[in-house]
Amino acid sequence: MALKMNTSQSSKDTELLTVFQAHFTGFLNLARIRLISMFISSLCKVRSVNFSKLSAGFDNPVAASSSYRRIQRFIAEVELPMKWISRLIFSLLPEKDSLVLVMDRTNWKLGQHSINILMLGVSYKNVAFPLMFRMLDKGGNSHTADRIALMRDFMDWFGTDCIDCLLADREFVGEKWLCFLNEHRIRYHIRIRNNFWVYCPKRQTQVKAWHLFNGLKIGQLKYYHRIMKLGNQYCYLSGIKTIRDGRLECCIVVSFSRPDEALEKYGQRWQIETLFRGLKSSGFNLEDTHVTHMDRLEKLVLLVMVAFVWCYKIGDYIDTHLKPITIKKHGNRAVSIFKYGLDYLARVLITGFNRYNINCLKFLSCT
Repeated sequence: MALKMNTSQSSKDTELLTVFQAHFTGFLNLARIRLISMFISSLCKVRSVNFSKLSAGFDNPVAASSSYRRIQRFIAEVELPMKWISRLIFSLLPEKDSLVLVMDRTNWKLGQHSINILMLGVSYKNVAFPLMFRMLDKGGNSHTADRIALMRDFMDWFGTDCIDCLLADREFVGEKWLCFLNEHRIRYHIRIRNNFWVYCPKRQTQVKAWHLFNGLKIGQLKYYHRIMKLGNQYCYLSGIKTIRDGRLECCIVVSFSRPDEALEKYGQRWQIETLFRGLKSSGFNLEDTHVTHMDRLEKLVLLVMVAFVWCYKIGDYIDTHLKPITIKKHGNRAVSIFKYGLDYLARVLITGFNRYNINCLKFLSCT
């Protein structure tokens, strides 16, 4: 199962099918597993979720119009529970303990429809692996109930012992939400708005959060060892004063514990933005879809998630063990690790040329 140079197309398809059979046998029949295999292979070649482009990328003898209808039927009719895909991706994680979870939301407009996805990912190096999500039935911010439901799914499927902490931005605050995390003793580092009221038990007074960090110099950070209250929830606070877009601001983070490491951990939150770019404009162009039905769009996103993880793991392997990505003068990589893997895999799938003669399929295997 190597997807190596000079491998015939039919052989490559069979090898990929075998890998997905290991994940889905007992849940899906062979025809549907084959469709998933061809879908993900085509997705990595055409880099679009547009059904017309995907069907043209299918490696089979039937007409593209027939493949198009097969994709439509699969997305419309086949049951593909998120639990299956989440467990598949979890099995592919390079590390499965002390996980740093990242929660964020991505959205776009399709005509009059607002596509709004609440995502939970796992921080790894410079990206967040997509693990599970919820389709929101409205535009704008998520509700506490959505966040709790997402975390409950994680807890039910993977437990809490594997969690180091949860990171989230200023949207993801609220007393019921913090209460849920506190009650389940899930460590978190969540940014809050500067104008939130904070009660200081030592001073027995209530102040705006920014007031606690107002004396800091630019780049200086501070954390409070003593516990405070945000609403009725006990927590710790830390903050740093920065300049962003020419404006002075404080980044204030509320934590369940360990405020001394809060800002360093919170710095990993941006990694989920790298994921969103890969799913959208810098990778698979998820916004190309014309699917608006929530259940169908969910299945589409699940398949894109698998392709993303596959490409990232290939790129990470090549960057670490074979040929490091060029670092430009400004210190950034010439190309993202995900894109590095996607470009390599696409060439293997399209031309059969495997420059480093690596087993691309092993990155989809949990063995």
